[in-house]
Amino acid sequence: MKLTGDELKYIALLGDITGVTAKDCVVDEETNTIIFIVPPGTAGIVVGFKGRNVKQLAKILGRRVEIVEWADTLEDFVKNLFLPARVMGVRLNKLKDGKKVLLIRVSPEDKGIAIGKNGKNVNKARKILKRYYDIDLISVS
Repeated sequence: MKLTGDELKYIALLGDITGVTAKDCVVDEETNTIIFIVPPGTAGIVVGFKGRNVKQLAKILGRRVEIVEWADTLEDFVKNLFLPARVMGVRLNKLKDGKKVLLIRVSPEDKGIAIGKNGKNVNKARKILKRYYDIDLISVS
């Protein structure tokens, strides 16, 4: 995985503001959002008191900023990606054509939160999970 010059600048800026070095930075042009993948246990520090750090970053960058904590297992990482929705289970299937399909089961009352407006959260997860796990399709039920 190679980072662009802009992504490296964004990671450096996050480090300057919060003291935390992000593991990765994903720029989503469709939603004008920058998603930082941060080490486990650091999301609270990165967000800051009452969201101060994220608000400052968003103002400087002129984009929405989202923070996702890294996790060492696919299931835990998926849970972090879909917060605050409660993920009840994750199953990875491989199709005959080699494509990987991730089935995500969420609490019924959280399905709307998990999917997001116009599928925003699923699209974000698809981008990030393709990058790390080479997952082609995501289904939320």
